[in-house]
Amino acid sequence: MSDTRDLLRERAARLDAADELAGHRGLFALDEGVYLDGNSLGALPRHVPDRVADVVARQWGQLRIRSWDESGWWTAPERIGARIAPLVGAAPGQLVVGDSTSVNVFKALVGAVRLVDDERRDEIVVDATTFPTDGYIARSAARLTGRTLVPVAPGEVVDAVGPRTAAVLVNHVDFRTGRLHDLPGITAAVRAAGALAVWDLCHSAGALPVGLDAHGVDLAVGCTYKYLNGGPGAPAYLYVARRHADRFDSPLPGWNSHADPFAMDPEYTAGEGAVRGRVGTPDILSMLALEAALDVWDGVDVAAVRAKSLALTDFFLECVGAYAPAGRVESLTPAAHAERGSQVALRCAEAPAVMAELIARGVVGDLRRPDVLRFGFTPLYVSFADAERAAAELADVLERIPAGTPAA
Repeated sequence: MSDTRDLLRERAARLDAADELAGHRGLFALDEGVYLDGNSLGALPRHVPDRVADVVARQWGQLRIRSWDESGWWTAPERIGARIAPLVGAAPGQLVVGDSTSVNVFKALVGAVRLVDDERRDEIVVDATTFPTDGYIARSAARLTGRTLVPVAPGEVVDAVGPRTAAVLVNHVDFRTGRLHDLPGITAAVRAAGALAVWDLCHSAGALPVGLDAHGVDLAVGCTYKYLNGGPGAPAYLYVARRHADRFDSPLPGWNSHADPFAMDPEYTAGEGAVRGRVGTPDILSMLALEAALDVWDGVDVAAVRAKSLALTDFFLECVGAYAPAGRVESLTPAAHAERGSQVALRCAEAPAVMAELIARGVVGDLRRPDVLRFGFTPLYVSFADAERAAAELADVLERIPAGTPAA
């Protein structure tokens, strides 16, 4: 085993030396441990605290109300949306930042049904394996729009859509397993059936190319606190394809989306383009923290991010295969690159005890009960040495925790 580990450590060092993204690691506040939970909460970019301090002390503390104009607070949702747009393959003017992912799923799904505007299309198809909040929101959206919710596995969506389908909601990457779903193929099938495709990008944006415009996606939502490193509770975003913008009818028509918000008109007139996705007053502190965090993406090619992500996850799985005791873990993450996001999910009967011990050792992943260990690989700051060390620590923990150890 020692010879094998020496060889894998040497390979990790060579891969890190050749990594074109290696210089970005120094932009983040990291400790001596291994942080593999960026698929839940991205690491803090080092420069963000000073930028937030300026927002609090100068923009709020000194300029006060003047900052809505002088510091650009009012236009922040569209401005920051324009910075995220290239990371998900969208032209400017189609993304707006604000509210939570859940709220944006509601806007997108109800808005999609309204865009279709056909009572004969009485079904909403939803990813049956979706993150729970998407399912809750979809169920509510179906009730409110008088549709029937049809849960199906993502691989069955193409066969499930038809003349009764109004809209389809699918997660781009499965949050449990890291499986990447076929956005181009599913979108094409949905649109060919006369329905609209709504995608949740929470586990793909910032980890791999998405291609919203290129693949004809109708609407999409995503969070910014995972691979985009926007911070805890950072606002989400809503994408509405340009071809739908002038007809998008948000179910939450707040004053911020009005064509003339300060007219205080009791009659609602929707604004133009991405503005229609706004609702109420933006959460400026977290929004401007996100804007600062996005600086780490300046000059980064998402294709390079994807290449490193696949290389990292391949290498980690190889190391786990070489180090871990036989039969103790099983990968739920697809081996095929075309079906893999940027995380590795390992089934382990003793997962709660194993993850607790890994975290105590400074290797931070997370747990999906009852038996899934998740490791997120954020290419801007995770190294190949991190991947090798995490696999080695996992193997050692598995050797020390007997099979059949109950959850704490």
